[in-house]
Amino acid sequence: MISATLRNDPGNSGRRPGDAAVERCPTRSLGAVGAGVAVVTGASSGIGAATVRRLSSEGFEVVAAARRMDRLQDLAGETGCLPVAVDVTDQAAVDALRESLSACRILVNNAGGAFGLAPIAEADDDDWRRMYDVNVLGTMRMTRALLPLLVASGDGVVVNVTSTAGHGVYEGGAGYNAAKYAQRAMTEALRLELCGQPVRVTEIAPGMVRTEEFSLVRFDGDQERADAVYAGVPGVLVADDIADCIVWTVTRPWNVNIDSMIVRPRAQAANHKVHREH
Repeated sequence: MISATLRNDPGNSGRRPGDAAVERCPTRSLGAVGAGVAVVTGASSGIGAATVRRLSSEGFEVVAAARRMDRLQDLAGETGCLPVAVDVTDQAAVDALRESLSACRILVNNAGGAFGLAPIAEADDDDWRRMYDVNVLGTMRMTRALLPLLVASGDGVVVNVTSTAGHGVYEGGAGYNAAKYAQRAMTEALRLELCGQPVRVTEIAPGMVRTEEFSLVRFDGDQERADAVYAGVPGVLVADDIADCIVWTVTRPWNVNIDSMIVRPRAQAANHKVHREH
């Protein structure tokens, strides 16, 4: 059985000599993964991919889950993670992942997204439905499926990547606000439900983070509009900044639960207050 050391374990120095050949093998069985398993959804790009890289460097055996297998294969070649094609809006796909796992200690619910920026008067039902399905129901499906393994690990951690959109509303963001407020509420309820169980529950709420796809997807491929979101903002955050926060929370001692972490660039005081240099 493949095992992984954790940063809090005595004597841990990251990856062990001789592990490289095993970690680089993308055909190994999920059933062989040991107690240091971390599952990351939305792992094919952005914050998810950055989190896979950081967790791998910390010595975790990382299962990278996303829809786009081609990107996951590239990430596997780079990090040694195990790529698994999973759409969190598909219950059968989530069930298949659960059946293939023998253990899980960390679950990072990162899959999500914002679609459109229309006001409520012009809201698109499909956009709202998609946002709720991936951000809220996707998080619920993955958590429900892996919770028994997280409890069995003796020190499980659930990290839900929400957004500052779940802490403050803004014009044109109602659909995304609603989804992220719901995901945040679910995170808080889960922590109450698991009180007394060996599972920590954390919310990471990023503010303005420039990734290769988030705004591009939101604006339906309009690169100019996507670039304008970050134009002139000094020190805008990138995916690695959020991955750093995620990995810090999951590598705290067993008794330390980081309930919620809001992470913004210094130039963003609130969702609606951003300093730009022209």
